[in-house]
Amino acid sequence: MTKTSSLPGGRFLAEPDVAGFAPEDFSGDDLLMIQTAEQFMRKEVMPLQDRLDAQEPGLMPSLIRKAGELGLCGVDTPEAFGGLGLGKNLAARILEFMSLNGSFSVTYGITSGISQVGLALFGDEDQKSRYLPHLASGEWIGAYALSEPNAGSDALSATTRADLRDGKWILNGTKMWISNAQWADLFLVMAKIDGDKFSAFLVERGAPGVDVSREEHKLGLKGSSTARLILENAECPAENLLYQPGLGHHVAFNALNIGRFKLSSMSIGPAREAIRVSTQYAQDRKQFGKSLSEFGLIQQKIAHMAAWFYAAESATYRTGAMVDAAFAATGGTVDGNRKAAEEYAIECSCSKVLATEMEGLIVDEALQIYGGYGFTEEFPMARIYRDARVSRIYEGTNEINRLFIADRVLKKSLGVRGESWLAQLVSRAVAAAPSDQVGRGALADLVIYYYGLQSADQRAERFGGIHAATAAVFANWVLPRAAQAFQSIVAESVSVPAPRPVDIEAISRAIVDRGAPI
Repeated sequence: MTKTSSLPGGRFLAEPDVAGFAPEDFSGDDLLMIQTAEQFMRKEVMPLQDRLDAQEPGLMPSLIRKAGELGLCGVDTPEAFGGLGLGKNLAARILEFMSLNGSFSVTYGITSGISQVGLALFGDEDQKSRYLPHLASGEWIGAYALSEPNAGSDALSATTRADLRDGKWILNGTKMWISNAQWADLFLVMAKIDGDKFSAFLVERGAPGVDVSREEHKLGLKGSSTARLILENAECPAENLLYQPGLGHHVAFNALNIGRFKLSSMSIGPAREAIRVSTQYAQDRKQFGKSLSEFGLIQQKIAHMAAWFYAAESATYRTGAMVDAAFAATGGTVDGNRKAAEEYAIECSCSKVLATEMEGLIVDEALQIYGGYGFTEEFPMARIYRDARVSRIYEGTNEINRLFIADRVLKKSLGVRGESWLAQLVSRAVAAAPSDQVGRGALADLVIYYYGLQSADQRAERFGGIHAATAAVFANWVLPRAAQAFQSIVAESVSVPAPRPVDIEAISRAIVDRGAPI
């Protein structure tokens, strides 16, 4: 096992049995559930993509109900409230395979994830018993309402207010970019009490004063619902205040921590599909008398796509294993749940930025392999490409996540143990303590690169062969970028280690043969 790090979050990162977790460690019943998710997508959802994009009335809710009947909407929902009570890492792996279509993945991911997690972690027994079974069964669709027209990244500047009148909370304000708004039965809404007490509320769709505006005309994710939630003297029962008045930020931001981790898997799902369809096309398409997959520049693209995917996937499920360990150690009570959700907030943000940016690189290269055909709606890459772009924006923009990572690392003066070149760069960058946004963004890049490469190397050390070769491609890609990030902080030159030896043709051939990433 390679040396592990005291960076960034907590106790569990240095434990080999957790730090070394890999997707290959899913087995038994867990693997059957993952396979069920993929089969559901390929048989029930993928044939209906055009109808979903047209938002055919009733179609998306019917598919969510079908997923719920298979237990897929309540994987990590507590058993006492209608779920399966399984781990968040397994829920994320299932979400990866439920994300082969972006529009469905958003609807499913929010219903099974961020709309439930705040309630599951911070709700009282009555609140959980009233609402979680509906969401876990797929009978209800959930939504998470935090952003406002003038409060996006600066969520705490929200102006939606809640006033207690005649035993009810009366909410007034507008929430924007609300995924699932058209179909949602339950909204987790953030509003302020007494002007400054940021609080969380469970608001039912049918309550007086609750309205949803027209659908946003989006670049991608056309089959998902995105609209404004309008609250005009909206009524919410007094008992639907979630957690404590003034502590809604605990609910909102810890839901986002887990949501960012799950968004990592939601992002590598479409990347997986992009690799599958583009490598198949490269094998089938003939030019100059041979398959595209035999040309060196196409092989290079395939090897890079595989390497980017490998690093993002390795970091994602390593993070999930640590999150599960945190909940096993401290979860159960509301305070314990809060601590567990906060423990690996940095790693969740690292995984989110890495996975969404690797997704962007992968779908871009996959479209390029198709050439002109990739730029048409007749082939699958156009939809995948459009749908992928938003991943770097929601659940906190990648810029906000970078500032969060840097702020946490600097606040805790976190360095790394280890003698690797990249570990030393991270420690020197932390010691330099950049104060401007550009410098802090570069520091975050170093932390993300370190975490991604370490995760890939730990996994590759366990499995060797094509794993090691793919990790080497990622190392050769990421180390020069780490040097550039470091130089922007300290304004001094640094020599990059010699590239690791790789056989691009052999890696590409292995990916084409399996029709999937490692």
